[in-house]
Amino acid sequence: MKVENPAAFRFLLEDELYLLNADKMLYDKIAEPEPPIAQSPSAVIENTKPEPATASPSLAPEPQPVIQTPVAEFKYKGQNLKNFLVLTHYKTDEFINAGHLTALESILKRKELGPDDVAIFNLANYSETKFSQLKPFFKPTKVLVLGGDALPQDIKVLKPNKPVTSNGITVLYSYSFDEMMSNVEYKKTFWELVKTL
Repeated sequence: MKVENPAAFRFLLEDELYLLNADKMLYDKIAEPEPPIAQSPSAVIENTKPEPATASPSLAPEPQPVIQTPVAEFKYKGQNLKNFLVLTHYKTDEFINAGHLTALESILKRKELGPDDVAIFNLANYSETKFSQLKPFFKPTKVLVLGGDALPQDIKVLKPNKPVTSNGITVLYSYSFDEMMSNVEYKKTFWELVKTL
């Protein structure tokens, strides 16, 4: 028997029928019901029956929409060339106090790091920011936290002057420059720890 209209198969065969894409498109065009004439909206809803789902002939699953979490944008000083993140907390400066920056650059120079090798991020400008938000943006391998105020909310458990390495990231939480400027012992401790980073 030759069937010229694919829509007729559903009346002739009782088993499930799988259509090729070309036939499916033709079937969909033929099987579309004509719009009702002058019926009230409630009548249309009552008369509507769900169409049985037809199996897709393709073996590949339907592509699902990709939901991406937007990565936050942060302003920072430097270019982060060596993935070295320096966290500061200055309410009156954009990134770091000018005198403290000079001291930090001197320390970094002794470690053979230039200003563009690091990213100086002022947490005072982003007080609600968590370290879990900073990681995907900066991709740090080393993090220097200058003072307790510069500690992000989700890593407040760190002990001062005890470097911690986890998941390929070494974090040193130490003194702020305000604390170090008036205390020689703090400066010595800080330098000895920074040398290990």
